[in-house]
Amino acid sequence: MSTPDLATLVDGVRRALDGGPPVAPLPRLTAQAPPSGTALVVRTSGSTGTPREVALTAEALRASATATRERLGAAGRWVLTLPPTHVAGMQVIVRALLAGTPLTAAPEGRFTPAGLADLLDAPLATGDPVHVSLVPTQLHRVVEAADGGAPAALDALARCGAVLLGGAATPPRLLARARDAGVPVVRTYGMSETAGGCVYDGVPLPGVQVRLAPLSELSERGRGVPTARSDSSVGVVELAGPTLAVGYLGDDDATAAAFHDDADGCWFRTSDLGTLTDGVLRVLGRADDVVVTGGVNVAPAAVESVLGELLGAEVCVVGVPHDEWGQELVAVLSDPVGARHAVETPGPAARRAPTGSGAWEAAELARVRSVVADRLGPAAAPRRILRVASLPLRGPGKVDRAAVVDLVRARAARD
Repeated sequence: MSTPDLATLVDGVRRALDGGPPVAPLPRLTAQAPPSGTALVVRTSGSTGTPREVALTAEALRASATATRERLGAAGRWVLTLPPTHVAGMQVIVRALLAGTPLTAAPEGRFTPAGLADLLDAPLATGDPVHVSLVPTQLHRVVEAADGGAPAALDALARCGAVLLGGAATPPRLLARARDAGVPVVRTYGMSETAGGCVYDGVPLPGVQVRLAPLSELSERGRGVPTARSDSSVGVVELAGPTLAVGYLGDDDATAAAFHDDADGCWFRTSDLGTLTDGVLRVLGRADDVVVTGGVNVAPAAVESVLGELLGAEVCVVGVPHDEWGQELVAVLSDPVGARHAVETPGPAARRAPTGSGAWEAAELARVRSVVADRLGPAAAPRRILRVASLPLRGPGKVDRAAVVDLVRARAARD
């Protein structure tokens, strides 16, 4: 079975929202029939291994779209720049259908800032609010193009009603640069199991609830969360509300582990760590990404945030085995220009340094480690920083951490 074309997919979603047969934008992984009421069968990103199939009802999809409209303040016209095979792209289709407004979709092929500018031109000309969903990698390319003398896409985004940004953590410097340009960025958090984004800028959408479970509960459920010293304010993110999926098809054990009922209703236990302050959620990354170095838990996303702000680039932080520390914290920096020079030296200045300037590299690494240690504690300071042309991806804007670990090991073996 092949992936349906966009027109067929949109028509199928329209009928599914009205009680028709469920839509599966990708070939099915299991033979199990979806439960009654299912409108959409979508795959997870596979971040913990093999992707699973999630069953979403029409009610969940409608609840998500309605809550998004309420938060944004207008239905608007939706522009599709993400693959419709993932939940974020599917939700753009759902929102456009329920709003009764035309859907503008990018042609198949590689995303480019120039293509985005052309795509936004007609919807913006109508005078209606225009909404678009992007991943950080796409926004990074738009900003990079603007800084290189081609600002059309960034200018177009600044005229939109809302630019939803999700799928991965956004480097603070990128977020600040976009907002300084007038882009109405709304950071979203969610997943296939919640019908897409359900927390906007840290605040749950109407009807959505957020709470934190102790880390110990994940360990008790055999989720493989490291046990070490950690901040007691950090917990595992749990979500509830009308946007929740029915469960996983063909995997009752996974459904029972992730979806559970209590006195407050049905909750979905994510694999993400976070803090909750005055009702505002801050996501620190996946629990199973936690690195234990020297007996201390380190959340890579927190380190990536500091490094992204400091170095102005996409960063992935991973742990690799180390005789002394158990795991050594390594940061891998996406730097197409700097990757051609000596590695293990961060920052734009590295591009001007002569190859092999070991003393300078050590000094620069020490400077970066000092900044991270001051912000997050000594254990969070990466012991190595590698530069590569680009970070490997496993989906729209999602870094493939396993591939990054392999890259780090291969570099160590080669050097």
